[in-house]
Amino acid sequence: MKKCLICSNEFNPFVDFGSMPIANAFSTKKELENEYFFPMQVGFCETCKMVQLLEQPDREKMFHDSYAFFSSTSNYMINHFKKFANSVSSLQNLSKKSFVVEIGSNDGIMLQNFVSDNIPCLGVEPSKNVAHVAMERGIEVTTEFFDRPLAEKISRTHQKADAILSANVMCHIPYMHSIFEGVKALLKNDGVFIFEDPYLGEIIEKTSFDQIYDEHVFLFSALSVSHIVKKHDLELINVEPQITHGGSMRYTIAHNGVKKVSENVLSLIGKEKQMRLDKKEAYMDFTDNVNKIKKDLIELLTKLKSDGKKVVAYGATSKSTTVTNYFGISPDLIECIYDTTPIKQNKYSPGAHIPVLPYDQFRDSDPDYVLLFAWNHAEEIMKKESDYMGNDRRWITYIPNVTVI
Repeated sequence: MKKCLICSNEFNPFVDFGSMPIANAFSTKKELENEYFFPMQVGFCETCKMVQLLEQPDREKMFHDSYAFFSSTSNYMINHFKKFANSVSSLQNLSKKSFVVEIGSNDGIMLQNFVSDNIPCLGVEPSKNVAHVAMERGIEVTTEFFDRPLAEKISRTHQKADAILSANVMCHIPYMHSIFEGVKALLKNDGVFIFEDPYLGEIIEKTSFDQIYDEHVFLFSALSVSHIVKKHDLELINVEPQITHGGSMRYTIAHNGVKKVSENVLSLIGKEKQMRLDKKEAYMDFTDNVNKIKKDLIELLTKLKSDGKKVVAYGATSKSTTVTNYFGISPDLIECIYDTTPIKQNKYSPGAHIPVLPYDQFRDSDPDYVLLFAWNHAEEIMKKESDYMGNDRRWITYIPNVTVI
């Protein structure tokens, strides 16, 4: 039994992924000699409705000077964050006198939009390599972890925030109460805290189990977000579905009683109860579905190997670490992974040690099948590769089930 990180209630895991490496630890041969693993189990707390990892590695092992994820490598995400920033500016009527803070600002992909509109902003980004890229774009960044003490410091050195934003970061942070204490301290009376993360409802519906890895300590729902914000005299006032990362939700939070609560919130909570996301039975079904995908994908890859087919993968994603390690996919089944991120190239995937090669070599590799690890960008990728992936070449996807395209 483990204690819930939100309410300290005891709970058991519903799925055990076994021993798992750091998802973004793409490494050289020498670095693999001291590779770190941790037991990755996921559980559901019936008291506060939060789905969470039972154990997470120390944050310094995940977010550091060599962090291997840069948001701006995707054109789709550049456009997504531009729209996100514009919607916040419109919602809060932001001006040169306003102040915006982003928790986990990465390479400045969102804040650059406020800078170009002369709206004062500050990024909070502990991974110094990606923070440096944002600084080169003229964005002010503090390379620390966000919590209540930092929030109080920012309110003294700058001002209180009209908007605090976060994208694909809140699910990384185990000390959630200090985050919301910080938000409460830093937010103006009419300010909003808006964050988006992979959505639990989509993960359960699609069996997108690979959204679970070391960084994602929480999988949020409207039920769980509503529960935790109430504890800090805050209120969930809106929810907006997003297609990013295979299905995300954008949550808007304000000081309790200050702003009108959208009908979207009650509607989504009602839908989540229909899906039984407040009951542990839903999560047992999820585990069965994951194991069916595992069986089907390994059977397919094994058959392709015996038939002498060449199989490579596309996208050295964090998600791919969960897939390769839990399924036991080795270089015997997948020759290599092609990726556009320079920091991952000519290295090896965590745990499975599949070679990661520069994307520039993809078209010369002439594969028979391409396993799409970056399935959440499938539309963008398949359009980009449509002139190449024809004839006898085929895509393999595995969410929500194993399919050859």
